[in-house]
Amino acid sequence: MRTIIFLLAISFSFRCATAQQAPRLLVRGDDMGFSHSGNQALIKAYKEGIERSIEVIVPSPWFPEAVKLLAENPTVDVGIHLAITSEWENVKWRPVANVPSLTDADGYFFPMIWPNKNYPQLALLQNKWTVADIEKEFRAQIELAIKKIPRISHISAHMGCTNMHDSVRAITKKLAQEYKIDIDLEAAGVKGIGFDGPHKTSAEKKQSFINMLNKLQPGNTYLFVEHPGLNSPELQAIHHIGYENVAEDRQGVTDTWTDPDIIALIKKKGIQLISYKDLKK
Repeated sequence: MRTIIFLLAISFSFRCATAQQAPRLLVRGDDMGFSHSGNQALIKAYKEGIERSIEVIVPSPWFPEAVKLLAENPTVDVGIHLAITSEWENVKWRPVANVPSLTDADGYFFPMIWPNKNYPQLALLQNKWTVADIEKEFRAQIELAIKKIPRISHISAHMGCTNMHDSVRAITKKLAQEYKIDIDLEAAGVKGIGFDGPHKTSAEKKQSFINMLNKLQPGNTYLFVEHPGLNSPELQAIHHIGYENVAEDRQGVTDTWTDPDIIALIKKKGIQLISYKDLKK
């Protein structure tokens, strides 16, 4: 009997050690709210696939639908995707707060953060933005998000906006701490990772995602960020100069994240799919 108990204890300890050493992968879907097709795909990638966190753009045109869909899926982890750009042709959004230094002549956010040859003088950094307006807008977005989606767990940045200046980084950190939604990826030792190989088509995305999965190292935590979408007439009408194949590209992400082969490989390799909330544990 003692031998059996001893062997069971060893087996249990081995399983626990193996679970602790298994690679952890946080699959994050960005841009909820920018389109109906995007909203549908983000929920699909969570319910039928490997996505574990969804980032919502508060000032976006489909934010009200995003709120409803997230209420219908109460287990999905949600982040505020702070946004101070409106980059797409044919669909635009404006600030939540009154922040004139962050808007163009028509009252929309500028399309870009950094200078872009396709949008001359239409980058936020090329205009007279103020730190006060950025803090005001970030705060307004956070408060509206928490009001509509109380389980918000963290902050992320659309188009890298929180890294545009040291002062903006400081503001973002201050607000995250103030509203108790500060999950520091760097402090948690999370490593950013992407497709390992060509990823223009759905087939290329699948193979390059498999390549990436095969290189994950035990004991490490990784973050993979992409943008699910559906190749619908709506998304085919949304693009900006330099990124014209939005619908096809984002459908490929949805296909990859819901692919049975991908799901089976993650299970076979013992990779733990986690959310931001799991980083607190």
